Amino acid sequence: MKEEQYLFIRYLKSKGLKLTSARETVLTAFLKSEGHLSAEDLLAAAKKIDPGLGQATVFRTLKILADAGLAQDACQDEGPRRYEHVYKHSHHDHLICVGCGKLIEFCHPEIEKAQNEIFREFGFQASGHRLELRGLCADCAGKSGKTRE
Repeated sequence: MKEEQYLFIRYLKSKGLKLTSARETVLTAFLKSEGHLSAEDLLAAAKKIDPGLGQATVFRTLKILADAGLAQDACQDEGPRRYEHVYKHSHHDHLICVGCGKLIEFCHPEIEKAQNEIFREFGFQASGHRLELRGLCADCAGKSGKTRE
């Protein structure tokens, strides 16, 4: 059994919930994916395993996955909320194309250094940060005729 499956089962038990076959199907579909997926994406992947699976089950199970510390919002300002793996995955930030929705993960040491300096400057104890940079990817910028600054 994967560690994530064990943690999910342990979380369910701690909340008095059962591991149903539908929840297990959603968990399996989520663990097989490594990208940034919407609830609709997860539903499509889970339906490949169990065609009878309902949308409400996927939405509820996705919330449980997030509450259990296995998933988190990848970004959410515009369009459908997308989720990504969080358990044992390294910290990263996101570049998001406002044209096509392309999402790129990155980690930049200068950003990490700057955020730690900001925490210190304002007397905060760091617990993490989330950074999303928005703009047009090279393909969309080329299509719109916009040039780089």
